[in-house]
Formats: sequence, C-alpha cells, structure tokens
Amino acid sequence: MNSESPTPSPATASTQQSLTLEPNDPRHLALLCGQLDSHLRQIEKRLGITIHNRGNQFQLTGQASNVAAAKNLLIHLYAEVCQGVGLSPESLHLHLQQSGLEHLAENAETPVEAIQVIRTKRASVKPRGKNQQSYVRTIKLCDINFGIGPAGTGKTFLAVACAVEALLEERVRRILLVRPAVEAGEKLGFLPGDLTQKIDPYLRPLYDALYEMLGFETVNKYIERNIIEVAPLAFMRGRTLNNSFIILDEAQNTTREQMKMFLTRIGFGSTAVITGDATQIDLPRGTQSGLTHVSNILHEVEGIGFTWFGNKDVVRHPLVQRIVEAYDAAEDKATPLDAGRESNRDKNRDKSRP
Repeated sequence: MNSESPTPSPATASTQQSLTLEPNDPRHLALLCGQLDSHLRQIEKRLGITIHNRGNQFQLTGQASNVAAAKNLLIHLYAEVCQGVGLSPESLHLHLQQSGLEHLAENAETPVEAIQVIRTKRASVKPRGKNQQSYVRTIKLCDINFGIGPAGTGKTFLAVACAVEALLEERVRRILLVRPAVEAGEKLGFLPGDLTQKIDPYLRPLYDALYEMLGFETVNKYIERNIIEVAPLAFMRGRTLNNSFIILDEAQNTTREQMKMFLTRIGFGSTAVITGDATQIDLPRGTQSGLTHVSNILHEVEGIGFTWFGNKDVVRHPLVQRIVEAYDAAEDKATPLDAGRESNRDKNRDKSRP
C-alpha cells in the first residue's frame, strides 16, 4: 500500500518573490537595510525567511505567508523611511510585535499615514507603532487624555515630549509634573530636604525625559522660574490651572477622590495627560484605584481621549514584553487561595478597559 506525502498548503509551501522598491534612493535604502543589513537579518530571523538584495531589488524566499508578510512590511517601512521616519532595531521590533502575520500579509496598497513627529529643543521624537501615533494625535486634539497600559510603552515619555513641544511653541505657559507620593511596596522612611527634594525620587522618570529633550541647564532654569513645576498630587487641591500642560504620572496610585480633584483643576487653555498601569497598584488594602474607576465612567465623555496600550506596544528590550506576558499568564492561573494572599495591587487589578 503506497502512502502519499501530504501536499503542502499554499500558506506553508516555500516560495520566492521579487520586490522592487521605488524611488531608488541609496540613502533611504541604506536606512531601511540597516548597518551591515542588520534590519534585514532581524526580519529574516523573526519570519523565518531569507532576503537577498542588490540596490532596490530584493529577493525573498520562504513560506508563502511569511514571504508575503515580509514583502508588505518592507514596502511600509520604506514608505516611512522616505517620509523621514528613522528606523532602528527597537522600532522594527515594535513593527513586528504589533503586526501579526495576517495583518502584514494583507494588501500592501494601504497608504502609510504621515507620522506625528514631536519636535523639541535637542531632538525630534517619533512615535513608534499605531498606538503611540494615535496617543500623540489624541493629546493634540483633546484637552484631557488618558494613556493606560504596561510599563515600557512610552506613555510618560511621549506625554513629556508633547508638553515640551507645546511650551516651546508657546501654546502653554508652563508644565506641571504631578505624581502621587505612594511607596511602591517599600518603606522609604524619612526623606530629608524641602518639598521638591522629598518628591524628586518619585518624579525621576519625568526629569530624565525633560533632560533628554531640553538639556540639564535649561530644565533647571525653567524650574527656578516656575515654568516647569513639580508638585505632589495632594498639593493640587484648590488650584485652577490655566494655560498649562499637566502630566499626572503613575495615576493608578490615585484614589477615586484624588482623581476627581485632579480632573476638576483643569482650566482654560490647558492640556492634561494622565498615565498609569492598572496592573501595578500600590494603594493600601481595600482602596480602589482612581484610574480604574475613572476609565469606567469617562470613556464615553466627549472631549476626553483614551489610548489603551498592550504588551505588543512595549518598546524596551524584547525580554520586557515577554516578562509582562509571563506575569499576566501567572496571574490568570492563580488559585483562589493564592489570590487571597496577593497584595492589594492585584486585588485592585480589575477590568480597567470598558
């Protein structure tokens, strides 16, 4: 009895396709391919194909679905490079993370949207991926914006970049950096110094972003002149903030009352961006997070923008995205007894997305 080997499906059969990228610009092609073709090697490794090129002529070999995905990815990346968008191993990683094979294998004729570039004093910041681009567009359109998602998705960095751009273009008069002073599971004890020095450790990520975009001396000068102001959330009560760009970071550690108080501080000509990760809540046991509460009651209010980030939006080391997924999987498998022993941050981890 003869047995026949199964015929490979069109999606899994090996195929070879040619691709010609236009315009034939050596500088843009070099940016696309990367140093020593490192970007092409990254795509090969991720999709399990081989890519050979000479100038703007590319030859792709591998499974049909993966070759189609790589072909369309190269077309989209080259279109972005020709628009002036830089390409790095990190941004390429995000493109591959955010777009599954089915999405990449779709019709390549879909036009590439113009990237929202944020221009600051020392650098131009380019949002990576659809969620980051949508986040920046929403910040520019809405007066109150929420960026909710895991660590490493660029929520705070992009908010600071938008604030700096608005300040340099004189659309606002000052920047306010606000953060709840909640210890992340550790007891810090007494902190010496004045108010600013006491809350500095909590605002360090915001300072780091400011230094990168404006420079150390400029940031310190702006702080001295109150053009950039740092304030703990508790000290915002009673204020009305006009012509300001306000960033509330780590908003998952606000209470319901604090969140309402903060949102009602917003005055004319101001923009507020609230960022947080609903999976990392450090509030006392039994206290509901103001971020998870507000996302359920304001998500349909006109003029308020919400951007939801996921694990695929992580732009740090690729291991960070895997770590986040591993923790999520472990929490999903937790037994009722385990759940009862978990800290309050896990008890507060509810369905923040409506």
